[in-house]
Order: sequence, then C-alpha cells, then structure tokens
Amino acid sequence: MAAGKEIRGKIKSVENTKKITKAMEMVAASKMRKAQDRMRAARPYSEKIRSIAANLGQANPEYTHAFMKTHDAKAAGFIVVTTDKGLCGGMNTNVLRAVTAKMRDLQSAGTAIEAVAIGNKGLGFLNRVGARVVSHVTQLGDTPHLDKLIGPVKVLLDAYAEGKLSTVYLCYTKFINTMRQESVVEQLLPLPAESLKVEQGQHSWDYIYEPDAQSVIDELLVRYVESLVYQGVAENMASEQSARMVAMKAATDNAGNVINELKLVYNKTRQAGITKELSEIVSGAAAAAGV
Repeated sequence: MAAGKEIRGKIKSVENTKKITKAMEMVAASKMRKAQDRMRAARPYSEKIRSIAANLGQANPEYTHAFMKTHDAKAAGFIVVTTDKGLCGGMNTNVLRAVTAKMRDLQSAGTAIEAVAIGNKGLGFLNRVGARVVSHVTQLGDTPHLDKLIGPVKVLLDAYAEGKLSTVYLCYTKFINTMRQESVVEQLLPLPAESLKVEQGQHSWDYIYEPDAQSVIDELLVRYVESLVYQGVAENMASEQSARMVAMKAATDNAGNVINELKLVYNKTRQAGITKELSEIVSGAAAAAGV
C-alpha cells in the first residue's frame, strides 16, 4: 500500500494549501471593503479641486500653468503603479503589458523613457526591461499616504515643468467592480483642457485671492495632479484586493477539486489492493483444497 500512503500524503498537503488560500481569500475580502471605501472617499476631494481650478482658469484666461503647456522634448515620463505582493491573478501582468506596448510605440518614434515605479512588481519589471527609473517607492502597505508619493512623483512633475518631458503618463489598474479591473495608461500631463472646463450649466465663481491669482492656480494645479496620482494608487489597491480575493477563491475551489480527484484515485487503489488480496486468499484456499 505504498502508493496509497503516497496519495494520502498528497491529499493532506493539498488540504493544508486549501486552508491557506481560504484564509487569504477572507483577508482579501476584508481589506477590499476598506480599500473601496478609501478609493470612493478620495474622489470628492479631487473633483472639488478640479472644479475650483476650472473656475480660476476661466477667471484668468491670460495665465497658463506649466502643467497645461505642451513641450517638444524627446522624452516621456511614466508613473507605473503596481502591487508590492503577488498572488493577485494577472492584474500586474495586464498593466505592465499595456505599459510595454506604449513604451515601444514611443521608443520607435525616437522618444526616451523615464519612469517612476510605485510598487515592487513594477520596479522589478522596469529594471528587467532596462527602463530608466528616476525614482521609486515601495512597501506602501494597505493604506496609501500622499506624503510618501509626493517625493518620487515630484521628480517627473518638475522635469515636465522645466520642459524636459513632452508627456507624463499615469499607469494603473482601475477598479470597475469586484470581478472586473481595467488596465489604464492615461495622459497625466499636459492636463487636457477639457478636464479644466467649467461644466455646462454650472455657475462660475469669482474669488478674492491671497496673495494673487497666479500663486493660487500654481499651488492648486500641483495639488490636483497629486490627487490624481493618489486616486490612481487607491484604485490600484482596491483592484489588488479584489483580484487577490478572486484568485484565492479560484485556488480554493481548485484545491477542493484536486482533493476529490485524489480521494477517488486513493479509493480505487485501495479497492484494487483489497481485490488483489482476496484473489490471493481464494487462490491459496483453492490450491490447498486441491492438494
């Protein structure tokens, strides 16, 4: 029954794996709810900044912020947001595939690439493909903090303001729902003029400025861009927990199927062993009776 013992060992091993994946699924489900609440809570902040910036821009049409100007530089920046940990299905693979395709298109046109990596998986990928990583941040934990993101991202924002970059792209996984996440490579800079237009039918506000309108617009648009990056990271974290929960549920279900198959094989092996022993006993008894 050596084969039966080996199968029992496999069944025990798969059962232990099933316990781990089930626990990870429950942890991811708990974290997913918190990540979704955090993601939704950040949306009104960025929308309010966008609304104020739009009104300020309309009140001062003669001033154009550096983030809205276009440059002819032969370089582009990428802010690549990924996870620090794995076991979340093909989420990181999908967004990195989209980043690779965009980088390949730009490089074929003679554009150099500079990147900021947010997350271990993106940092490792960018290093492997030989991209120029100007800054990075990892180990953000389950709660993103803006003060940790500002420093690394500011490197690209300052480079764009100085005219060294023609475009800055934000790459992350957008949360659609629990079962669906979408890889996004969107233009962060220059800020599209449509995004800073006052919505039709909305009242245009005038403000009392301190110290002056230009200084307020400068600070406000920097906060707006930072809020967009933060929102991308929050969306990515919500997507990560959803993808991990789905992946761990699939792993748990697969482990259950493997256990059932192994038990069937074990029972067949055990039955074959019993049948063989009975056949030997009957043969032995028949031989003894014949003597």
